[in-house]
Amino acid sequence: MSRPRVVLHPSDFSPASRAALTEAIAAAKQHRAQLLIVHVQAAIIPMAGDGYMSARTYEELMRAAQADAQRRLNALVTTAKKAGVRVTGLLLEGVASEQIVRTARSRRAGLIVMGTRGRTGLAKLFLGSVAERVVGSAPCPVMTVRGKR
Repeated sequence: MSRPRVVLHPSDFSPASRAALTEAIAAAKQHRAQLLIVHVQAAIIPMAGDGYMSARTYEELMRAAQADAQRRLNALVTTAKKAGVRVTGLLLEGVASEQIVRTARSRRAGLIVMGTRGRTGLAKLFLGSVAERVVGSAPCPVMTVRGKR
């Protein structure tokens, strides 16, 4: 692997992502690379009692979710800055695996460092694995870090 100029760290703010952030910071420091921390916000699916949610309520929920995600992303960026890394945070919307791979391509990431929960069996079958989909289609090496159970 050549020296990456950009290390991409996708975060869903889980314990597995926190463990991967530590590794991403270490990789960015080791290679003197830019760290790009990405959070992908999924669309909110309305689950009101009668199946209807007004557009205004939906917009308010989306704004609140985005504000919370941005606040949490800013905290991760601050952590990386304190560790002495050049870092940028990016809040995206869509399907996580697709946005991660798209961002890795467009930002020319040389390495992706992401957490995984290590699901197996039925949980993996029904819930899928963002990490597995990223590994299968990423344009660069992917390091997965298993979170504590």
